[in-house]
Amino acid sequence: MFNSSDNLKNKKFLIYGYGKTGFATCNYLKKNNTIFIYDDNKKIKKFFISFKKIQLKEFDYIVLSPGIDINKCKLKRYLKKNKKKIITDLDIFYLKNPNNLKITITGTNGKSTTAKLLYNILKDQNKDVILAGNIGTPILSMRNIKPNTIFVIEASSYQIDYSQYFKTDYAFILNISPDHLERHKSIKRYAHAKFKLVLNQDKNFYAFIENNQYLNKEIKKYKIKSNIIKINQNHKKIKKLISNSYFDNINNLNNLSFILVFAKIYKLNKSKLFKSVNSFKGLDFRQQVIYKNNFVTIINDSKSTSFSSSINLLKSYKNIFWIVGGLAKKGDKFELPSKYYRNIKCYIFGKDKELFRRKLGKKILSIPCNSLENILKKIIQEIKLNKNKHFHVLFSPAAASFDKFKNFEDRGNYFNYLVKKIKFIRKIDV
Repeated sequence: MFNSSDNLKNKKFLIYGYGKTGFATCNYLKKNNTIFIYDDNKKIKKFFISFKKIQLKEFDYIVLSPGIDINKCKLKRYLKKNKKKIITDLDIFYLKNPNNLKITITGTNGKSTTAKLLYNILKDQNKDVILAGNIGTPILSMRNIKPNTIFVIEASSYQIDYSQYFKTDYAFILNISPDHLERHKSIKRYAHAKFKLVLNQDKNFYAFIENNQYLNKEIKKYKIKSNIIKINQNHKKIKKLISNSYFDNINNLNNLSFILVFAKIYKLNKSKLFKSVNSFKGLDFRQQVIYKNNFVTIINDSKSTSFSSSINLLKSYKNIFWIVGGLAKKGDKFELPSKYYRNIKCYIFGKDKELFRRKLGKKILSIPCNSLENILKKIIQEIKLNKNKHFHVLFSPAAASFDKFKNFEDRGNYFNYLVKKIKFIRKIDV
């Protein structure tokens, strides 16, 4: 069991999973500890231990990479037997840096964007701040940490679920909707995994959460030590202070609402804050405007992997061509109020075309197509026939990308390539 005096020295660690997180953990621990590495899919020359030898060794701690499903991996029996020894890179980071201010952001959608925006805001207010975690930079790869360094951490449900000791001064739970149910099995367990951030907080900490039925049930179920603040969305007040078209859609305004409440408690300079907001360009493939003219706005939202991540975009615009498809998420439901249906025409691509068509049913006119390229050509023709309107092309797939792509970045890059390849912009401008 960890305690505050444990310096994580002279311990035996099994690092299970050797992706980015496992690599960073190994480099962080190897100087003062005995390290063993196991990965289901590859053998590592240095520190590698075989499946058979793992069963014979006694480890102090097992550092589990978040991508590993304890119920489906090769070491599942061993892990269940040694569950109390399982920790994450977040646990190690916390125990080595307990006094640094930590702001941890989770939720089904918008984590990366909110984390990057908050990082930019704090940086512009001359704070010593580091952005790390699920956003792509493992937290144990961070160096030059000072006592006043602030950490903005993006955390997935997988990381939080496996962590035992990690605590955060400020917790953001942006939203909860069905996601990763193949791993968590139910929306209740998924919500609980996220809510562990709050359960591990102390009395002077703050938790900002969406007013959500699943999170409200968690609040009723447990005795909470920290200060819980439910975020009420008031977009009218916010919009008056913003001159950045990135915040034209509801998703980004919702995320910004969390930051504004935090900023008030943390006493950030308001004029500097809105200067940062108005210059924010967003992240690639996350509701990213890639082109805009008099006739059309094209938005690349390849990061969308569920209906819930696309819904607010569909509410935010008119005259929409929605491009959707890929591998549908388990338990995902299309819950868009009927008043928005007439704004949308949907083109479906990818492996689960028929499944998407059934889910959309008669709600929205949906057309299955053989390829993304074919979809874009059809859209061009429709826009050219209706030049008295301004259209919005939303590439917001609401599905996982693995049927045809390596990841959402690969999918997003391919969409951008197609837009350029078929001279999409020039054909509309003519």
